[in-house]
Amino acid sequence: MVDQELQREQQYVKNLYARLDALQREAEQQLVAVRRLDVGGNHQSRSERDTFARLYEDRIVQLREVDDRLAFGRLEVAADPDESESGSSSSSSSSSSSSSSGSTDASVYRYIGRLGLRDEDLQPILLDWRVPQASAFYQATAATPLGARARRHLLSKGRDIVRIEDEILDAALLEGDSATLHQGEGALLAALTAQRTGHMSDIVSTIQAEQDRIIRSDLKGVLVVQGGPGTGKTAVALHRAAYLLYTHRDRLKNSGVLIVGPSESFLNYIEAVLPSLGETGVVLASVGQLYPGIEATREDAPAVAAIKGQTSMARLVQRAVRSRQRVPAAAQVLVVNGDRLTLKPQLIETAIHRARAGGKPHNEARVTFVKHALAALSREWLAQLKAQGRSMDDTDLPMLREDLRLADDVRVALNTAWLPLTPEKLVQDLYARPQWLAQLTPTWTPSQRALVHRPRDAEFTISDVPLLDEAAEHLGEYSVVDAAQRREQKEQRKRDVENAELAISNMEVKGLVNAKALADNFAELGDRATTAERAALDRTWTYGHVVVDEAQELSPMQWRLVLRRGPLRSFTIVGDIAQAASAAAASNWRDALEPLLSGSQEESRWRLEELTVNYRTPSQIASAAESMAVAHDLPITPARSVRASEWPIETVPDVVSAFRRERSLGLGGTVAVIVLEHLLAEVVASLVAEFGSSGVSVGVGAAGLLRDVAVLTPQDSKGLEFDAVIVVDPAGIVAASSRGAGALYVAMTRPTQRLYLVSTVPLPAGL
Repeated sequence: MVDQELQREQQYVKNLYARLDALQREAEQQLVAVRRLDVGGNHQSRSERDTFARLYEDRIVQLREVDDRLAFGRLEVAADPDESESGSSSSSSSSSSSSSSGSTDASVYRYIGRLGLRDEDLQPILLDWRVPQASAFYQATAATPLGARARRHLLSKGRDIVRIEDEILDAALLEGDSATLHQGEGALLAALTAQRTGHMSDIVSTIQAEQDRIIRSDLKGVLVVQGGPGTGKTAVALHRAAYLLYTHRDRLKNSGVLIVGPSESFLNYIEAVLPSLGETGVVLASVGQLYPGIEATREDAPAVAAIKGQTSMARLVQRAVRSRQRVPAAAQVLVVNGDRLTLKPQLIETAIHRARAGGKPHNEARVTFVKHALAALSREWLAQLKAQGRSMDDTDLPMLREDLRLADDVRVALNTAWLPLTPEKLVQDLYARPQWLAQLTPTWTPSQRALVHRPRDAEFTISDVPLLDEAAEHLGEYSVVDAAQRREQKEQRKRDVENAELAISNMEVKGLVNAKALADNFAELGDRATTAERAALDRTWTYGHVVVDEAQELSPMQWRLVLRRGPLRSFTIVGDIAQAASAAAASNWRDALEPLLSGSQEESRWRLEELTVNYRTPSQIASAAESMAVAHDLPITPARSVRASEWPIETVPDVVSAFRRERSLGLGGTVAVIVLEHLLAEVVASLVAEFGSSGVSVGVGAAGLLRDVAVLTPQDSKGLEFDAVIVVDPAGIVAASSRGAGALYVAMTRPTQRLYLVSTVPLPAGL
């Protein structure tokens, strides 16, 4: 019976792949046809042609990315007697007859997969996992079947079905010839115990009921997902992003979704998940990448990060910008075309007052300042010339203003009073000029100022990025040209939407794409930027939804930065307060979210969901990590591990012994060594010296994820998982900072199978 069912499922899946291949060939043919169109020399026609080409290219990429495990499940539901013969409510019109106490009950099979497919007659043959009809595949139980009679998992390798596993929800199916093939959670356990590859795998085929409820929850407001290590927080967040993009396509297509992660290593680890679910229009970024042009990867020392993370830094930046609008202490003598003019402080003060009254950012308001200053100074010059007997009147004012604008003395004086600035220069000067910083921070101690002092040419850190963004808010565009370009872009956008509506009508593709989506792709020839690519380069871009992973690490200043990217306050926030290791992190979610919700009507609308099942960490490792956390008063969320592994935690004297022990098992899989930053070089050198000649490759940080051994700091390991983990000097990790116990908690909960603790001193409390 098993062989017959396996062959039947293999044939059905073979037909699905045949349809997938046919759709891909069709898209490729359409792409070739569009590229061959002769549209002449009209720029708009060329843009339209290239835009449609991009649509077909994106479709081809989507179809290729979902090839692996295209279909992973089958839902058997009771046939609806009122259902039309077309089978429009299911992904397969085939039925089966199941004997139950002598009666025959018809069932309908709905196949579940990574995207929806229809046959040539437009009948559904595969349901996208995100549609409402597929929800029972994840949520149905024997007690609450949700109309489902049975759930079948299709385990595949490549395009071949290698195993099927059934979960029976209707007891009638357990009788007679239709008895179950297998019951239990074999598919889930197989996924949990499989070797890791250095890239995160999606969980679309094994989403559990508590996870599915969160994934499908409402788009509006702020959703906080709290869960201990291994509970699938990241997987839930990524699948929720895919679900929202599918369900709210019209709203999110043009604004996009931003996913903020804790490190470059983390982003490299998760980058393949969303494409495998058919979604590519998402921006992945660490906090250090949220300011265009800056790729900050270096962390400040904890004491420095704590200062920079406070919201008081926002007020400091504001004061710093305002201090660059200065009234001179005394009158200045300016020489213009041989004439000597007196620039009085009152004239500058009046011009500054009028510029500030407009409420524009510094660089944009400077235009108003210069305009008023030149106007006032030209009138004074005209009065001076008249007093000297010159034959001049008000018609000469434009000429005088132009002469003043070009005069070196005037330009120096006005720039001294109101200098245009970039955010980078403002922040660099703030750190590099102790006297200026002292003037701006009268309540700071000398030691606090000394902590942030550094040379002007020092690289920006992750904690600097929110300050740069804050400065950009107060400074505005650097030049008038930038502002003018933005206005022109808005006008062009309006024209593009009108042209897109005409193009859709002319090319007879109405219903396949909307005008706004098409207009988003109209650009100069050769500009092939997607919505995600454009969003990543535009500091002022606002996303339709923002996902923040490892959110417990964000400082108040970093939350201000993230809020500017999602002013609609549509957020999915996932994390675990107990794993907070940042010096600027909050100790509870309400305090952490205060910068995000303060002053908002949504303040009382944030909602908390908790994940309570640990799918990653074997029970013996989870128990040890939780005991250590409790001993250090960490506010953990207890989670039940679904399995144990056969390997106990081992304590070894050095990292070489630990890795030798791991290799001796001959099991393969991914291995991580987690160590404090100051020991990175020493650990890498010892591993290379001992094992490099035998072909073992060692990599640090993100570069190590696809090597035999990845050497990471506790911060870089956040959100990652490995078959085996070697934690070096647990006591040293705890002692390294006030949040050291949280860092060790993170490190200890990365393995899916084996954990080694490298120590020659007593282990931390709780272990």
